[in-house]
Amino acid sequence: MTSRPTVSVYSNDTEKVVGSATMPAVFTAPIRDDLVQFCHGNMAKNRRQAHGVYFKAGHQHSAESWGTGRAVARIPRISGSGTSRAGQGAFGNMCRKGRMFAPLTIQRKWHRKVNLNQKRNAVASALAAAACGPLVMARGHKIDDVPELPLVVDHLNSEKTSALLKSLDNLGVAGDLSRVRNNKTTRAGNCKIRNGRFTIRKGPLIIYGDDNNAVKRSARNLPGVDVCCVSRLNLLQLAPGGHLGRLVIFTQDAFAQLDNIFGTYRTRGVAKSGFQLGRNMMTCADLARIINSDQIQSKLRIERKNFEISSRGKKNPLTNKTAMQRVNPAAKALKAAEEKSLAVRKSTRAAAVKAKRSKAGRKEKAIRSKRQAGLDQGLEKSFKDAHQAVLDEIKAGLYKVGGDDDEEKEEAE
Repeated sequence: MTSRPTVSVYSNDTEKVVGSATMPAVFTAPIRDDLVQFCHGNMAKNRRQAHGVYFKAGHQHSAESWGTGRAVARIPRISGSGTSRAGQGAFGNMCRKGRMFAPLTIQRKWHRKVNLNQKRNAVASALAAAACGPLVMARGHKIDDVPELPLVVDHLNSEKTSALLKSLDNLGVAGDLSRVRNNKTTRAGNCKIRNGRFTIRKGPLIIYGDDNNAVKRSARNLPGVDVCCVSRLNLLQLAPGGHLGRLVIFTQDAFAQLDNIFGTYRTRGVAKSGFQLGRNMMTCADLARIINSDQIQSKLRIERKNFEISSRGKKNPLTNKTAMQRVNPAAKALKAAEEKSLAVRKSTRAAAVKAKRSKAGRKEKAIRSKRQAGLDQGLEKSFKDAHQAVLDEIKAGLYKVGGDDDEEKEEAE
């Protein structure tokens, strides 16, 4: 988008400026990338041709389902017998020689209707983007030698292609033309078999008026160069692929007709039946600069901070130390005492383990083990002696097994 009052007009024979022209209002139109992509995506579908498969493809078999009860799928099967083909599935997209899934038909919606006012605003946005150097460079055009954007030339009414090529070189477009020639590559895929064998970049677009009709013939053999009449501006040429910023060369007579076609902000367009240019929502799109300006910052209030505890949510005292200290003021002292006692227990245990594993500790353990072993042997011997005494009494008839129980019963009675 540009807002200069005038633009220079360059000669096609030399690099000199031969005059000036008033900047049309269409170059100040808002650049709507979303609108351009939407219109281009729909308009590009209007050149498609309907295609589809044969409506009987995959269904030209004598096949019928066997139904249920035979432990096979209910897909239709080839009738007959005696061949391997009989009994095979048919018709389904998963079957051999079956139809495809969702067959393409010519009855589908191939073309799209786009609102006329949307298309006009999209063309105005594409023209405004053509006058913005960064957008043109971002699209890939080489404009290092281009003196000015939009680029206006007095005329390009040359009968010879060589003369037109020389004029384009004088305007500084030679770098872009060489970029187009050097990037011709073979297309990947099967389309190379048909009519799209090569891919080539887009070069400059020449927009001419009624006084430069000869440029249509002279530019036909220049790769990447397109021509378009100013009264038939096409969004598919101004923004190929839906991308803004194509390098556009205007002839002086075409440049002078833009105000009559698109109108200004005071008058409506004549050629487009009263079309009104859209206005920008913001004069300055630098939002950060607007917000940080002194005029805005002086009117802003101070940021409000909330110090209320209730609005911050309830904290769990078991997981939040501050909340626990508020509930139990002695929590910090108790926590410290617990940590101190834990440290004391840990150090005491470490000292005990160290003493136990020392030489003196091992010696004391050996003494204790020996003494315990002696006690175990003495206890076992005393049990054996007592058992032997009982056996001797039984043998001598001095002890009767179960006699004590009978005596206790008699005494109880």
